[in-house]
Amino acid sequence: MPTVDISGWTCPAPVRDQPRIVMGHGGGGALSAELVQQIFAPAFGGEILAQLGDSAAVSLGGVRLAFSTDSYVVRPLFFPGGCIGDLAVNGTVNDLAMSGARAAYLSCGFILEEGVEMPVVAGVADAMGAAARAAGVEVATGDTKVVEAGHGDGVYLNTAGIGLIPAGVDLRPQRVVPGDVVIVSGDIGLHGVAIMSVREGLEFGVEIESDCAALGGLVESMLAVTPDLHVLRDPTRGGLAAALCEIATASCTGIVIEECAVPVPPAVANACAILGLDPMYVANEGKLVAFVPRAHADAVLDAMRAHPLGAGAAVIGETVETHPGMVVARTPLGGTRVVDLPLGEQLPRIC
Repeated sequence: MPTVDISGWTCPAPVRDQPRIVMGHGGGGALSAELVQQIFAPAFGGEILAQLGDSAAVSLGGVRLAFSTDSYVVRPLFFPGGCIGDLAVNGTVNDLAMSGARAAYLSCGFILEEGVEMPVVAGVADAMGAAARAAGVEVATGDTKVVEAGHGDGVYLNTAGIGLIPAGVDLRPQRVVPGDVVIVSGDIGLHGVAIMSVREGLEFGVEIESDCAALGGLVESMLAVTPDLHVLRDPTRGGLAAALCEIATASCTGIVIEECAVPVPPAVANACAILGLDPMYVANEGKLVAFVPRAHADAVLDAMRAHPLGAGAAVIGETVETHPGMVVARTPLGGTRVVDLPLGEQLPRIC
């Protein structure tokens, strides 16, 4: 029998030929990344956009600003632990915080469906106002549009925000180096499971509330320890797994996490086990993951745990020179598995 040399063989990834938009394009996973990289980035161009951060760091008049925008289409509008109004404020505040900025001003755009009840709109607006005051940010400008009945889902929101970046703060994936310590600020998966429970009418024996919160104060307490944090990311769509994969790719470093060190509350773990979901891919709205130089890791962790929104902070892994661009999880049984970027999203319209 002839000998066949298979050393050069590869297994090609399946081609995703999508002539139309599908729900997965909004899920924060591989389809979302392809949409941005293949359509939006080439159309808009620009070095700032090419960094693809949660917010853009720009210089204007000698001042460094963080600038971000986000849209919210969550269903249902109200859920345990918050509503679309809380999400719209906290989500944009958090995107700015991931650049180290304290949010100063927000814009707000309401897209309302004809026929939505006035008390619903008022409830969303009141929640936005309360969340803005709690976060120390002002809603400074806005806009309202109405679409015909059947062409929306009650209320959609868009918020944009700006904030000042303190001197000496430079948070971006390209600063990550092998040896950095990976810290998550607390329990993961709460928001996604809370949305799922009310959307699908599921009961898990205990009410699970969204972790929706503004993280600006927590980030300030971390930066007070050292401005030399390397990168921060809030793991929303696609969950912790997507955030880690994006940072690994952008930094060209490998990431190793200890699966048993990732804080997953029992209620979330049980719900995910029943539904066949991985908590690593479930969305969060009040958590962050930080890549911190090892010399500062203990002090930063202590500062996080001293803050109410970081009380459950935990070290979950480190960056390594091997397998650059890849995230690997060590399992409780001693094996390893690759943590890959999700294709789409386990639960659409989560924020």
